[in-house]
Amino acid sequence: MFSELGRVIETLGKERGIEKDIVIKAVEQAFLVTARKKFGLQGEYETRYNDGDDDIEIFQYKNVVDEVRDTIVEITLADAQELDEDVEIGDQIGIKIENPNFSRVDVQTARQIIFQKVRDAEREILFAEYKHKEGELITGIARRYERGNIVVDLGKADAVLSRREVIPGENFKPGDRIQAFLTEVVMTNRGPEIRLSRTTPLFLVKLFEIEVPEIQDGTIEIKSAAREPGQRAKIAVISVDKDIDPVGACVGMKGSRVQNVVNELQGEKIDIVKWSDDVDTFARAALAPSEITNIQIDHEDHTMDVVVEEDQLSLAIGRRGQNVRLAAMLSGYKINIISKSKLQEKIQKSVENLLQVPSITDTYAQVLVQSGFMAVGDVAAADAEQLVDLLEITEEQANEMISATTEAISGGEIQLQAEDEEELVSASAVPAYHGLINKNESDDDSQDKFSDAERRLREELAAFKLK
Repeated sequence: MFSELGRVIETLGKERGIEKDIVIKAVEQAFLVTARKKFGLQGEYETRYNDGDDDIEIFQYKNVVDEVRDTIVEITLADAQELDEDVEIGDQIGIKIENPNFSRVDVQTARQIIFQKVRDAEREILFAEYKHKEGELITGIARRYERGNIVVDLGKADAVLSRREVIPGENFKPGDRIQAFLTEVVMTNRGPEIRLSRTTPLFLVKLFEIEVPEIQDGTIEIKSAAREPGQRAKIAVISVDKDIDPVGACVGMKGSRVQNVVNELQGEKIDIVKWSDDVDTFARAALAPSEITNIQIDHEDHTMDVVVEEDQLSLAIGRRGQNVRLAAMLSGYKINIISKSKLQEKIQKSVENLLQVPSITDTYAQVLVQSGFMAVGDVAAADAEQLVDLLEITEEQANEMISATTEAISGGEIQLQAEDEEELVSASAVPAYHGLINKNESDDDSQDKFSDAERRLREELAAFKLK
């Protein structure tokens, strides 16, 4: 039927890296399909590979009956007893088809099925092998471009490095060595698809694991990482050994360790900061090299409001907001930044705005601004109970203040400055006021307070947290 079947099975197993038993099973299934097509689909068949004879044995099972109505599935008792004298009515007997007389088309069909089954088994093996490598660095050779994506030869399989996962400015040519992070392996109709990335923060983490032995042995841990591929990155590290400086260990002698990582990332600048469980301390480190005046942290909403001196504002924000974006990703907090002088200016304007209402004194205006009432409209929309608690006035006085403010706005008696109107428009898309800035312990007179409406910069980024 199939000349040198044993040699074919052996060759397929070795060439494709598949166990012999899997190939034999594929051969048996292929001839089972062929037998059904040749001898009748309604029949019941079994195929077995005979290693000794190097051949496929095909058995057809029939029910033993008194009267045969379908020769494909039934056999008379007399005919059955010629094969097995102990058989009885109602039994099922297996009959070996001695000479199936498969045509060339039948054998070709069997071949196609065999190779398809082998390919399927090969795909499953590759999928299982590379699935276990998810989250690891992998190295291959660039072979070609397909729709802008780079096909990387890993030896046993090809991987895909999407154009979105290539560091900006990189240009790989066929034959170039590529090191990347294996993000995921998914099974598709064409087999397993191995997806790589050189832009994920985890690629940065894995490179440091290779370069820094202390990370490999667990002495130093990378707590979080953030990067804008090809431009700048930040990582936060901590040491379980108080005698080892985690930042110095990652930098290496004369910067050798971090430089090796920088070279692999095409010159990407890397800031290494020391992790701290104290969010205030860590935020100051994450926003380096700027110096922070005050920080107000809202742990529930995961936001922090940062005040800096005017000369530190550009450093805190960074080029095109890069520094604050990376700090936000690193800390997992949304960060709002404003300069101290701008904050004071906005607070003063808010106080002046509230003083337009006759019943609001300077003291009341200061307290209201400190509590988040930045304009007369906020007072008009307030509840009487809020004003009673804040200003320590009676409910009647509070209602009179609200009524007076509402009437003044309706009658056009209160005019907002043009720039204040702009501020109110820009603030309409941002969250509500969160509260006060922490009092600077080194300056007892500092009462800096501000709201989200005063932010010059809003950065809203999802936090990247390492497992």
